[in-house]
Amino acid sequence: MESKQNFESAVSSLISEIEDGCGDRIVFSFPINLDRDGSVRERAVFFGEKAIYTASRTERNWKSYEFSRISDAAYRFFSGGAVCEILYDGEWMEFCRAFSSEKENLSQFVRILKEVSDGVLQPKDAVFRYRVTQCPKCRRILRRGVTRCPACSDKSHSIRHLYELVRPQTGWILLSMLLFFATSALNLVLPVIQGNFVDKYLNSADPAAVLQSFSGVVWVVVSMALIRILLTGCTVLRNLILSFVSNKTVVGLRHRLYQKIQTLSVAGISRHTAGDLINRVSGDTALISQFLTSQFPSILEQAFLFLGVGVLLFAYSPFFAFLILLPTPFVALMFRFIWRRNHRLYSRQWVENSNANTVLHDVFQGVRVVKVFGTEKNEIEKYSEAIKKQRDISYRNEKAWAKVMPYAEYVIQIGHYILLYYAGTAILGGSMTIGQLTMFSSFVNLLYGPLRSMASYPRMIQQAMTAVTKVFDVIDEEPDVADKKDALDLKIRGQIDVEKVWFGYDENDNVIENVSVSVSPGEMLGIVGKSGVGKSTLINLVMRLYDVDRGRICIDGVDIRDISQHSLHSQIGVVLQETFLFSGTIYENLAYAKPDATYDEVIRAARLANAHSFIMKLPDGYDTFVGEKGYTLSGGERQRVAIARAVLHDPKILILDEATSALDTETEKQIQDALQRLCKNRTTIAIAHRLSTLRNATKILVLDRKTVAEVGTHEELVEKEGGIYHGLVLAQREMATIRKKQ
Repeated sequence: MESKQNFESAVSSLISEIEDGCGDRIVFSFPINLDRDGSVRERAVFFGEKAIYTASRTERNWKSYEFSRISDAAYRFFSGGAVCEILYDGEWMEFCRAFSSEKENLSQFVRILKEVSDGVLQPKDAVFRYRVTQCPKCRRILRRGVTRCPACSDKSHSIRHLYELVRPQTGWILLSMLLFFATSALNLVLPVIQGNFVDKYLNSADPAAVLQSFSGVVWVVVSMALIRILLTGCTVLRNLILSFVSNKTVVGLRHRLYQKIQTLSVAGISRHTAGDLINRVSGDTALISQFLTSQFPSILEQAFLFLGVGVLLFAYSPFFAFLILLPTPFVALMFRFIWRRNHRLYSRQWVENSNANTVLHDVFQGVRVVKVFGTEKNEIEKYSEAIKKQRDISYRNEKAWAKVMPYAEYVIQIGHYILLYYAGTAILGGSMTIGQLTMFSSFVNLLYGPLRSMASYPRMIQQAMTAVTKVFDVIDEEPDVADKKDALDLKIRGQIDVEKVWFGYDENDNVIENVSVSVSPGEMLGIVGKSGVGKSTLINLVMRLYDVDRGRICIDGVDIRDISQHSLHSQIGVVLQETFLFSGTIYENLAYAKPDATYDEVIRAARLANAHSFIMKLPDGYDTFVGEKGYTLSGGERQRVAIARAVLHDPKILILDEATSALDTETEKQIQDALQRLCKNRTTIAIAHRLSTLRNATKILVLDRKTVAEVGTHEELVEKEGGIYHGLVLAQREMATIRKKQ
């Protein structure tokens, strides 16, 4: 396979040749990785204003297909790949093929080609968003929004990110480094003092002289005690500094990670499970904190000791140092082998842990459904299966270390045997004293201590790096919906213009096509249609929870993609079909929309939403605790609280998605009266299956088959016999008649 740089250069060259040879202008191009005969070869597809082209670097004679002769396009999947076919001169033929990992890009291309062949899109207006779908090194499929493979990426990338968070604490880090040097030096001084003490006092040839110089013995013992006290003090101070730095770093990391999750679009967040995100925000950052606080200092200290002892040994006797260090490369190679072998297992262990957390989260969130259907046993088995997978991978990791460690310990012990033989021979020969043996024995213990610790260090480092990679995998994710650098903070009046909007949640299919509608400030737009025609999708696009694929949505004449999301969302009030209340009091849920609201403002909003009366009947009134998701309230009560929350927000644009679906007829009438008052001086968009709630709508938009079927007032559409809205009204009247008879 050619390098990416060489292939991109070849594609640029081919674009120039096509434009010069055909007099066409290439609008976009993208790579594919299969030839039409099924062989693996880097190729490229070129989309011009006159035709489409396909070629490879070795084939300078590109193949062209004119748009005027293409009447349709399609794609199909086969084992391991996908094919783009075109209806060319009345006959279906294969245009290109690629691995299944490229199916999103290929299906997006086919969709654009179909729109061109249908005449709804001019080639020069085509916009293709190429997505990197596969890691070029390991061929793993990349999640949408991720361009860097977590398994193959250079870990220094994540470390640099981590350093950026630590950098404000550089002064404290330098101080801790000095303390590391100090503790290492003190640890090296102690064996020297001990050796001299043995030779001068304990192994002296003249015991009487030793007794006469008893004060010298006291001073040696006192100095050793003082060094120990100093060593302990430096260690405590160092640990306090590192704890302070690591905790500040992790708090900053959690803040940055949570902030990034908040900036992701709805689609971006939905690509992760709840357990996945919770694991990254809580579990991974805690693992990083533990590594920075306790594990990293230990690794650093042992490294300094290893280097210091090695230097001293080589200064005394290079040959002796060589013999002592002889087992080191073998131990390092053994650990390196296991480290590389277990690298992917740690990532899989992280995934299984995340899956287990997701099972727990789903069960806790859906506990009512579990209880109603009596599936407790199934859920227990599901969680048991998840933790068994986690156990098995963890066991495989630990089993490898359990097998290697005894051999590593044996290899390390060889160094002690070398020391005993060499030192014993030297003492018998008179070239080494008992004190020197004591000193070198201490040095060897200090030297082999880090080697023994290497058994746990790779695991610590690997787990920490996996956590860092997973955290920055989210932080580096490119959001689907992002503010422009010069995004506007617009004071909204309420004019909404939807202009020829096309959108699909994926590249395979459109949800809405060529939808246009305008709403003036103070007007109410009702949206109706069968389930799945794109009603909720349209309001999601107006709120910019997603970006349109084609066309645009303007507010007060400004494309919403040019407005900052904070400015837009802060001036839109929403009551969704699925009402969500936070765990807390009713007052806290109401004030969520306006934290600085006065008590009178909250009560006024509740009255307008017809919620005040039922709230006052509760045991603690507005201080009543509603529980998680507000399940202590009925569906209608939750919706009235949600409506009151939107009222308190006082938005310029009010969006109601089945806002009255859970209300009885009497309450619905009261809510309609309240909404009629609310609609004054603000633009309202309402989705409703109960068409009676849209009688006061200024305009009603009927969606069918992904596009606009009818537009008009309630009276105009009812009088249109044979129309979709007319049929819906008749059907609801018949249902109402049947219910009355029952």
